[in-house]
Amino acid sequence: MTEGRREKREKREPRREREEEREELDERVVDITRVAKVIRGGRRFAFRTVVIVGDNHGNVGVGIGKARGVPDSIRKGSEHARKNMVKIALSGTTIPHEVTASYGGAKVLLRPASPGTGVIAGGGVRAVLEAAGVRDILTKSQGSPNLLNVAMATMAALAMLHTPQEYAAMRGKDPKDVRPFWEHREVTTNE
Repeated sequence: MTEGRREKREKREPRREREEEREELDERVVDITRVAKVIRGGRRFAFRTVVIVGDNHGNVGVGIGKARGVPDSIRKGSEHARKNMVKIALSGTTIPHEVTASYGGAKVLLRPASPGTGVIAGGGVRAVLEAAGVRDILTKSQGSPNLLNVAMATMAALAMLHTPQEYAAMRGKDPKDVRPFWEHREVTTNE
């Protein structure tokens, strides 16, 4: 009987590890929208939530959850976001280079910024960038203000980023030559 209890206890321990892993992630609910499905008897209402999950170290995901109740839709959205997390290229506390992406009617421009600038962004863009761990960046959101499309456009832009080494190899240059201007100043003052 004691062996059976030990086995049950060992099975429970991985669940605790998953719960601890889940607590480490930064989860943000960006948008809650009531949607309607027209059926024969009238309309059936549900809620669509957009959830952003990130670890503040370069991994971020966007998930959409839809359910009759708000808590269920948030849970579904966070599970979907965890499954769709992607690793993005960071250069310190900012992004390595400027990038523009669009999704639907939304268009997002991301531009690296010097340390101390902060996250100059609004709405869905800010939530995605902060969950990803970006601390210094300049952004501009153009086109549709739909929060879902803006968040997805931001994810598309982050997916297009390359590390400074990859970017230098594509251009046939030394990685030192493609660094941002504020990193050039630090190198010249130290030498």
